[in-house]
Amino acid sequence: MTDATTAAPVSGAVAAVDLGATSGRVMIGRVKDGVLDLEQVARFPNGPVAHADGLHWDFSALYRHIVDGLAEAFRREPAIASIGIDSWAVDYGLLRDGALVSEPFHYRDERTERGVAKVHATVPFDELYRRNGLQFLPFNTLYQFAADAGLADADHVALIPDLVAFLLTGALAAERTNASTTGLVNVESGQWDATLLDELGVAASVLPPLVSPGEKIGTLTGEAAQQVGAALDVVAVGSHDTASAVVAVPMTSPNAAYISCGTWGLVGVELEAPVTSDAAREANFTNEGGVDGRVRFLHNVTGLWLLSESVRAWEEESGTKIDLPELLDAASFAGDGTAIFDANDPRLSAPGDMPARIAEVLREAGHTVPTTHEGLTRSIVESIAQAFADAVRTAGELTDREIDVIHIVGGGSLNRLLCQATADRSGVEVVAGPMEATAIGNVLVQARAHGWFGPDATLETLRAAVTRSFTPVHFAPRSA
Repeated sequence: MTDATTAAPVSGAVAAVDLGATSGRVMIGRVKDGVLDLEQVARFPNGPVAHADGLHWDFSALYRHIVDGLAEAFRREPAIASIGIDSWAVDYGLLRDGALVSEPFHYRDERTERGVAKVHATVPFDELYRRNGLQFLPFNTLYQFAADAGLADADHVALIPDLVAFLLTGALAAERTNASTTGLVNVESGQWDATLLDELGVAASVLPPLVSPGEKIGTLTGEAAQQVGAALDVVAVGSHDTASAVVAVPMTSPNAAYISCGTWGLVGVELEAPVTSDAAREANFTNEGGVDGRVRFLHNVTGLWLLSESVRAWEEESGTKIDLPELLDAASFAGDGTAIFDANDPRLSAPGDMPARIAEVLREAGHTVPTTHEGLTRSIVESIAQAFADAVRTAGELTDREIDVIHIVGGGSLNRLLCQATADRSGVEVVAGPMEATAIGNVLVQARAHGWFGPDATLETLRAAVTRSFTPVHFAPRSA
């Protein structure tokens, strides 16, 4: 990488591996004179696979797709300077003698419920919150550890993006933003909490050393280098996909809120220091690590998972493919008085027949269940928007901020019905885009590490590049 004290190029290309809970991508990011351009070179499916012992990821297939995508990226752009990897949080692989023991468990596997009771019997949640600053989510890594019989026999644990980096380079590290979601990092020190690990019976030796975004992890070696076609460096980025996405939120107002919207909606504000008050704990807000030591103070809201699962059920029932833009357009004319349900109802968290479960929740709340796909779609979108608006309002109250703009990035930024409903229900302007925020943030952190934004580039420098490179869409709140 370029030494920041020397003359630095202002252009170059990197590869971004961006892994989501339903799909993964490999992108080429090109930076020239402070402007960013993205090219998608591979896209592949991802999702849970049922094994005899529960839900897992098909990580072997995922890794093959990644390597094939990187090979195609290098074929198209031989000047690629490095690779960055981001993914969803909390899940991990167990390593023994340098090899993956088995396919990683999926965070929606029900085993995590056993871990919650075990952990809280040792360390009550209010104490956990003071130490790790994380909202309660039953699938957080520390709960998974408590339910994992194989952990005691593992030499090391690697979170998903760190596992990919290890298989590519042979170098084992834990990137800080993703490590912060495990529940095992002290919210004040930013280091592994040795005391908590001891109390939970987790050997500190299984956890890799922490690295920060922008640091080099290693270099492709062996079979990976041969398959890709080059010994490229792997550079740590905000490896939790939301951390990368927040880098690419073009925030300029100190009172801005953001929603990184995909399968989940991560709703929050960016802070310089964590908030671990009783009020924050009771509101179930989390303090996760961001790039450059920023704090992502946010709340997990069920996002487009509700819609994608409903569409999947309807397609299986009818045997025909549903055109989502057409469905959303029809839903926008479904009329007023839409029935609203709790988008965060835990009964809606697992796969399988989502429309029937939503109908049950609606009936219990005394609502009439829509009888058409577009009617239920409108109910789903408006319910997600209400959950977003509630979380934004709470974020402002907990941080003493008057939220004046909401940025929606990720796939949800293309859902005009959702963006407008969020503006209407919050009473705050929504700025939508960029859609590929996670990949953009991944690319920008790598580009800064190479010196392409100059020696003193800050997050604000990177966000200015987003503003130059992408055109957002604005949604003003409509009066009731």
